[in-house]
Amino acid sequence: MRWLPLLYVAVVLAVEPITPVDWPVSFVLIAIPIITAFAHGPATVAVVTILTITFEAVLAGTPCCAGRSVGYLWERHYVASYVSTALIGILGTLLAAHRTRRERTLATVRFVAETAQRVLLRPVPHRVGQICVETLYLSAAAEARIGGDLYEAVPTAHGVRLLIGDVRGKGLVAVETAATMLGAFREAAHDEPDLAAVAHRVEISMARRAAELPGSEVEERFVTAVFAEIPENQPVVRLVNCGHPPPLLISHDEVMELEPEETSPPINLGVLVGDNYHVEVKPFGPGDQLLLYTDGVTETRDNCGNFYPLIDRVRSWAVLGPRGLLNRLHKDLLSYSDAHLDDDTAALSAYRLP
Repeated sequence: MRWLPLLYVAVVLAVEPITPVDWPVSFVLIAIPIITAFAHGPATVAVVTILTITFEAVLAGTPCCAGRSVGYLWERHYVASYVSTALIGILGTLLAAHRTRRERTLATVRFVAETAQRVLLRPVPHRVGQICVETLYLSAAAEARIGGDLYEAVPTAHGVRLLIGDVRGKGLVAVETAATMLGAFREAAHDEPDLAAVAHRVEISMARRAAELPGSEVEERFVTAVFAEIPENQPVVRLVNCGHPPPLLISHDEVMELEPEETSPPINLGVLVGDNYHVEVKPFGPGDQLLLYTDGVTETRDNCGNFYPLIDRVRSWAVLGPRGLLNRLHKDLLSYSDAHLDDDTAALSAYRLP
C-alpha cells in the first residue's frame, strides 16, 4: 500500500504517450491523494497533492508524441482538474489524519489488552521436575486477544496442579470472572492438600464474588473447568472435571478421552446443585501427555459446518512433544476454520518426561 501511489503514477506515465490528445490520461491523477491517504500520514498527503497538481500542469503543457503541443495548461478543463485535485487532497489529508488517530487508538487498546492478558494469563512454568507444560490461547476477537477462557499451572508441594476453564458469556464480565477464578486457584493450589478441596475453595470464592453482583448475572457467571494434579513420584494424574470437555491422554501412540465416571458441578453452580467434587485417578506414566482444552477447539467448524475432529487429528500427532503438539493444533484450527474462529480457544499440554 505504501508504494501504490508511485505504481499508479508509473502506469499513468506509461499510458499517457499512447493516448489521443483528446483523451488526456492526466485527469486520472486526481485519485492520487486518496490513494496516498490509505497508507501515509496527512503531511505526506498534502505534499503529494501539491506534487500531483504540478505534475498535471506539466502533462498539460508537454508536447504530445506526434510533436504537436497540447497547450492546454490553463484550459478550463485542466483548471477544473487542478481544483478537483486540491479538494480531493484536502479530503485525503483529513482522512489520513483520522486514520492515523484510529491506528494510534487501536495500538493503545491492543497494548492494554496484551498487558491485561499477561496479568490474567501469565506465562506458566515450562518445566517443573519431570513435567513439561505448554499453553495455547486464541481469541475469537482478533484485536482483543483476551476473553473468558483461562488456564494455569502451579508447582506445589503436592505436584503440578493444572487448571483449564471456560467462563459462560463474553466481554468484560467474562474477563472479570476469569480473573476471580484464577486468583482463587493460585492461592488454593498451594494451601489445600486435596484436589477436591481446591475445587471447593474456588467454588466458595466464586460464590462470594457472585453474591456481590446484581440481578441475573449471578446465574450467568458459572465456569466449566478441569482441575488436574500430577504428583512428582507417582505415575498417575488426578482429575476433577466440573462439566468441562474431557482431557485427552496420549500414551504410547494411543489417544483416549478421560471421561469422568462421576460428574462434578461447574464452578459457581455448587450453591444450586451441591458442591460435591469428585477426584478420579488415571494412569500417567513416563512419556505420557495430557491435553486439556476448552470447547472452542471441538466446536470449531469448517465451511460445511462440520465440527473439528480433535481425537482423529491428535492421533496423527501423538509423537509430538507439548510445544510441537500445540503449534500443530494452532495451525490446523486456523486451516480447518479458514481462520474464522467463532469462540475463544485455550489448550494446555502436560508431558511427563521419560
